[in-house]
Amino acid sequence: MSAASPLPPLALGSLRMDMPVVQAALSGYSDLAMRTVARAHGAPYALNEVVLDELVLQKGRLQRRILSVPEHDHPVGGQLMGSQPERFGQAARELVKAGYDVVDLNFGCPVNKVLGRRRGGWLLQDPETALAMIDAVLQAVAGDAPVTVKLRRGSDDSPDAEARFWTILDGAIARGITAATVHPRTVAQKYVGPSRWPFLTKVKQHVGAFPILGSGDLFSPFDVLAMLRETGVNGVTVARGCIGNPFVFTQVRELLAGRAAMRPTAAAQRAALHQHWQIAVPFYGSERHALPHARMHAIKFGQYHKDPVWARERLVRMRGPEFLPLVDEVFADCHDEGRSLQLRPEDAIVPALQSCSE
Repeated sequence: MSAASPLPPLALGSLRMDMPVVQAALSGYSDLAMRTVARAHGAPYALNEVVLDELVLQKGRLQRRILSVPEHDHPVGGQLMGSQPERFGQAARELVKAGYDVVDLNFGCPVNKVLGRRRGGWLLQDPETALAMIDAVLQAVAGDAPVTVKLRRGSDDSPDAEARFWTILDGAIARGITAATVHPRTVAQKYVGPSRWPFLTKVKQHVGAFPILGSGDLFSPFDVLAMLRETGVNGVTVARGCIGNPFVFTQVRELLAGRAAMRPTAAAQRAALHQHWQIAVPFYGSERHALPHARMHAIKFGQYHKDPVWARERLVRMRGPEFLPLVDEVFADCHDEGRSLQLRPEDAIVPALQSCSE
């Protein structure tokens, strides 16, 4: 596959995406504002941040926020995490009723507090419960939306752990899930060490035509194309690599068209953060409530700045109504002076670790 080769569209049931590169569910990040900005920069599909089934079912402001899916936010996936099959199914049904186009089940999160509650990656140790949860969701959704599953390659590196992975994956496919996303690190690895892309090749060869999406160590558009080329997966989910960098989706499209991938200009970063703020304020109800979320994103944008240390120092001190004025200061056009805007593979930034992001 050359850089200018077309890629087949990604299909999730009846949904068709023109590019098989999507925004992952990012805990604490992929809210409506982030998804909107990602779509504006070429993401054909995005997932909401992972939510607990009990929060979907518990009436209140947070439930209303989770179940708010405006018309412009499609196609969108809702990712669930939980430990009780019946409640998992009930929550999945609520997501579909709210308008989510896909229900995604998180069996991969490696965070200790999640594992301690027998959620996320813990389920890779218990195929019986994992498959019961898939059964419950498929029955509750009743074919009204595709159901996908997010997995890691096992709870650890033991042969027994890998055997349990195959039991869950094969059982999920037999039951009727639409696709699976596989992150080729173990739960025990968390985010330490390289992800084993050859395992994705093994998975794809094992399942044949069944759709597999890959995840892990995608920090630039060059990484995205390399995973697709080297592993044969049907698509990829970009996680940490798109936090503060929605431009990666446009960059992939440029490479696929045979053009150079370009760094975002300061003006482009500034415009993206203005759009983010315009969505975040009504979503969270006020500037005061939106600020912590938007500031977190702005700080991540700063890592791609010409002077990232200075940008971070300015952005972390953001308070009150300072968001847009400070964004305008940090991402002023003068910060592009003398800077090469063509992106090279060696320019990729490996972001700090995030919870349940890959």
